[in-house]
Amino acid sequence: MAYRISARTQSLSSSQQPPAQRLTNEPVTQKTAQSTVTCVYQAHIAGFWRNVTVLWSKNVMNYSLCISVESVDDEQASTCKIDLKPWHFWAKKGYKTFEVDGNQLDAYWDLKSAKFSGSPEPFAEYYVVLVSEEEVVLLLGDSKKKAYKRAKARPGLVDAVMFYKKEHVFGKKSFSTRAAFDQKKREHDIVVESSTSGPREPEMWISIDGIVLIHVRNLQWKFRGNQTVLVNKQPVQVFWDVHAWLFCAPGSNHGLFIFKPGAAECDSDLDEEDENKGDGSDCSGPSRYYSTQSYSKASDFCLFLYAWKIE
Repeated sequence: MAYRISARTQSLSSSQQPPAQRLTNEPVTQKTAQSTVTCVYQAHIAGFWRNVTVLWSKNVMNYSLCISVESVDDEQASTCKIDLKPWHFWAKKGYKTFEVDGNQLDAYWDLKSAKFSGSPEPFAEYYVVLVSEEEVVLLLGDSKKKAYKRAKARPGLVDAVMFYKKEHVFGKKSFSTRAAFDQKKREHDIVVESSTSGPREPEMWISIDGIVLIHVRNLQWKFRGNQTVLVNKQPVQVFWDVHAWLFCAPGSNHGLFIFKPGAAECDSDLDEEDENKGDGSDCSGPSRYYSTQSYSKASDFCLFLYAWKIE
């Protein structure tokens, strides 16, 4: 048996919201769409555990990579931004230095041979490494030997741990992402497919590693729900809210999917008021039921997939 998350949505300020969520005047189109992948890690830097946010972005013109490290003294973060422009003179291998709380951080990256699969985040043959006090505090990618050789730094005493991952994906019927539910194991391919128009009743499929684990028929009545599935014999909770796909203008809002490893637990404080608001969702705002900020901080790991339907 599965249960609904009862956390209320917390609105984000315009500076915190991804570009897609700030486009409220006009629907998102293929030309204005900007795919983003946000990965938040906890890393031990200069004597403190800090949140490190890695933002990969892609639009029609270019890629970009932004690394932000949380300060201990205040809520501001130190940021290192890397523009990955597609022209032939783009330096796909680089180095930058920035500071957090007076401590120097060195960022190295090599994406000359990086492989992409539609997402702004590469999946193979690359590295991005963050060094503090001659110690590797964050290492992304699979080219680890090259990263250590380039950084000339020792491995950290503790590894950084991914906190949560958010991805904004644009498409017509199919949306895909990748995630490792156990960070010690390989990533899984996740695909959400839908049929919301035509003579048949709207329906949706959610597959992991090519196997359909969830098939929702009569989607117009079941546009919000949750189910626990097994991935390599391990339970993963899947939550969805696709009200916008069915009742809002294309590109005006997104469908939301949450993947959380572990078995479901009953929440005795279900909000009956929210439970009875099924058809009154606001097409211009985020999902009522799920909050990235409030829920992820109570979890070991969560994947949030924002699926934007565009014409």
